[in-house]
Amino acid sequence: MISESSPGLQGCTIVVTRAREQLGEARTLLEQQGAKVLDLPALEIGPPDEWGPLDDALGELDEFHWVVFSSANGVQAVDERLRLQGSSLGRRPAGLRIAAVGRKTARLLDHLGAPADFVPPDFVADSLIEHFPVSGWGLRLLLPRVQSGGRTLLAEAFGEAGARVVEVPAYESRCPADMPETTAKALASGEVDAITFSSGKTVLHTAALLEQTLGSETAARAISSVALVSIGPQTSQRCLKQFGRVDQEANPHDLDGLTQACLQVMQTRCDRPD
Repeated sequence: MISESSPGLQGCTIVVTRAREQLGEARTLLEQQGAKVLDLPALEIGPPDEWGPLDDALGELDEFHWVVFSSANGVQAVDERLRLQGSSLGRRPAGLRIAAVGRKTARLLDHLGAPADFVPPDFVADSLIEHFPVSGWGLRLLLPRVQSGGRTLLAEAFGEAGARVVEVPAYESRCPADMPETTAKALASGEVDAITFSSGKTVLHTAALLEQTLGSETAARAISSVALVSIGPQTSQRCLKQFGRVDQEANPHDLDGLTQACLQVMQTRCDRPD
């Protein structure tokens, strides 16, 4: 077991593949453990192709029983659109309750003055469905989500339970045009010990950026020499499909868990001082 009194990732170089604007928290947690952190922004968060479906749904918020957020990006997008309409999540209709997947999503809701009425014990969509506090029968649910690439599990499960579900794109996560030169050089020269992935899209986009920047042969060699660390089950499945393996999965499925997963997998891969 790694002692908490000394950095457990001293001597390790870890690449973080979150959205550019979300790299800070992951970097801080890993650096607190002594890691050298390199950024590889694998997502660009932006608006959906059309705002109409979300705006229409927000105009009828008083007709919904619950709004279910599976990411902080969805929370941010919805609150910003509501503010353009002269409202906010903190001033939502009195009968509208909020469910949130994950501590980060819940923290952002708290910050916006709209604390979640329900947060499942595990930070994955499956846990929200399993532990939802009321029957879905007869409920009208709003699910703001990523435009492409996200899972439809929530909508399908609530629909099967008798709920009327409205899914609308609230944001899109696209692949950046390139990757930082410093990170590319470190990967090409074998200086990286691990890459962390926080979603299936970060896996896909990282693979595309590596091939685009390094070429197929060098990209494959770079991936083969590093530990692949996933934030949760769906991301792990994408790693297995894309790269044929995943070396460690976070538990809990959040950034704290991802940091612990790095500690676990790096115990045997990095040189540390006595």
